[in-house]
Amino acid sequence: MRDNKLKEHLFALRDEKYAAFQAKLTPGVPAESFIGVRVPLLRKFAKEYAKEAEHMDFLAHLPHEYYDENMLHGLLISQIKDYKECIQQTDAFLPHVDNWAVCDIMSPKVFAKHKVELMEKIRAWSQSSHTYTCRFGLEMLMSHFLDKDFKAEYLQIPASVRSEEYYVRMMVAWFFATALAKQWEATIPYIEQKKLEPWTHNKTIQKAIESYRITDEQKAYLRTLKIK
Repeated sequence: MRDNKLKEHLFALRDEKYAAFQAKLTPGVPAESFIGVRVPLLRKFAKEYAKEAEHMDFLAHLPHEYYDENMLHGLLISQIKDYKECIQQTDAFLPHVDNWAVCDIMSPKVFAKHKVELMEKIRAWSQSSHTYTCRFGLEMLMSHFLDKDFKAEYLQIPASVRSEEYYVRMMVAWFFATALAKQWEATIPYIEQKKLEPWTHNKTIQKAIESYRITDEQKAYLRTLKIK
């Protein structure tokens, strides 16, 4: 499926109301770049398109014109089974990611089988000055290292991130709220000792209090730790 045919296919799946809705949720991205393909349809198409050899040409053709092409790109990367190839494609794509939705849709399954190598990449990504490279690194840390592979020292990675970018700060808060739910004993000192920036500290507490995975007792305690 060549580039023009691919665009024609995506436009055939278009939902203009959904395009307008997505544009409102994704500030900073030009409204005209949204085709309006709903994510379930895009996921289904990505699975089919990944079987075609031409999808590699699409991955190599950067930057893309449309938001939906970037979403498709992220979904295709998530399906790559070879770890090294997946990392290469991820590193090539991340500099072109310009919004939270494209960043967050990327979740390569192969990463779960390469935790040692992945941690090295996470450390590098999370130190990036590029908003969505940093966010992606922190999201991969949250996805892969808060359960059986958790180590308390990993909490220092997001705690050390300093950024004025909203989508980075929100990711740090999301990470620590999730960490409180999964690794309370190791994580709560970061809140008690106010190791995060004030805005991120309070946003972490807000998100944790909204979580059903945090007990009522824990929520009550977190409320006492807000920075006023």
